[in-house]
Amino acid sequence: MARFLLIHGASHGAWAWRDVIPALEALGHEAHAIDLPSHGDDVTPLADVTLDLYAQAVLDALDGPSVVVGHSMGGYPITRAAQIDASNVARLVYLCAYVPRPGLSLAEMRRQADTQPLLEAIRRNPDGLSMHFDPDMAEAKFYHDCAEVLDYAVPRLCDQALAPMETALPEGAVDVPRSFVVGEDDRAIPPDFQRRMAADLPEADRHALPSSHSPFFSMPGRLAALLDAIARG
Repeated sequence: MARFLLIHGASHGAWAWRDVIPALEALGHEAHAIDLPSHGDDVTPLADVTLDLYAQAVLDALDGPSVVVGHSMGGYPITRAAQIDASNVARLVYLCAYVPRPGLSLAEMRRQADTQPLLEAIRRNPDGLSMHFDPDMAEAKFYHDCAEVLDYAVPRLCDQALAPMETALPEGAVDVPRSFVVGEDDRAIPPDFQRRMAADLPEADRHALPSSHSPFFSMPGRLAALLDAIARG
């Protein structure tokens, strides 16, 4: 049995993992998802949100050695958390996620991709602090292979603070095992760019699913089975 802590991506919340948690529990694991600050039910003001605040939320949710899974933007806070204190991080799993490079922000990492499919869906908010995704483009970018969840997911998408995505990962080692899961039909983060970000990992720690950007909805059982295999080593 393993403990899993599941961290959502930009504009999402713990709600994204609703189908994966029972699937992991059916395999004998403990699984828990949290809302990062200003997401889901968390009421932190957008003006107060930072990358380190995200990372501290991850650390506060760890009550023992855990496999920490970060989806999409979640790759940054899980990495920063492991930099700060890796004592309860058994492994990091990047799910269709950004693998941070020290000295680069997520925004800078995104611009390293050869194509920018998500850019046309981003809408900056008048507050200058946040953005949101055009709800009319959510299916095309996130959920094209799981359209049955649109009525559940789209109303829950929230404003996303910009500061965590514009903050560079500080220099510092991340001395824990890491795995990557590529979404082979991802239309938000290009699969080729995902493979490039994962290229430094051992081949045995690079995996793939034939999914959109949201395998937690399109194939939760298959994702849980893969996470189970990763946890078992």
